[in-house]
Amino acid sequence: MDKWVTMSKQINDIKTDPVISRLLERMPDKVSDSFSEEQLAHLRNAIGAREWGRHKVDLRGTVKFFKWRYYYVVLAGRNRRTLSEKELRMAVLMNAFLITSFVSFSILLGLVVLYLIKSALGINLIEGWSLGLWSWFKANVLS
Repeated sequence: MDKWVTMSKQINDIKTDPVISRLLERMPDKVSDSFSEEQLAHLRNAIGAREWGRHKVDLRGTVKFFKWRYYYVVLAGRNRRTLSEKELRMAVLMNAFLITSFVSFSILLGLVVLYLIKSALGINLIEGWSLGLWSWFKANVLS
């Protein structure tokens, strides 16, 4: 008799689980009543294993564009997943791209700053030739 009481309690416990109850509420009664306790337990394990909401950066929102609404999600945090071979290769390529982009942008910004300093000091490397960056900078930024 205790076995049946324990099993009945387990079924009621799983149906009162917040994740499972929200899932079952979204279904027609005929469908939600058709799940066995074993199926519900597996659903709870599969859904609960996702660990949603545990991210350092969690930005979610919607944007209205004419008559449609689009949503965006930006998640960032420590990666706890094991990556496949394909994902590892893609991660290496993405890291190489990001590092190359950052270094290129930094070098370009440094060259522009050096050019502006050179121009501000009145140094001409090639007589009679200019990029026009200094005159634009004086007209738009300094004034």
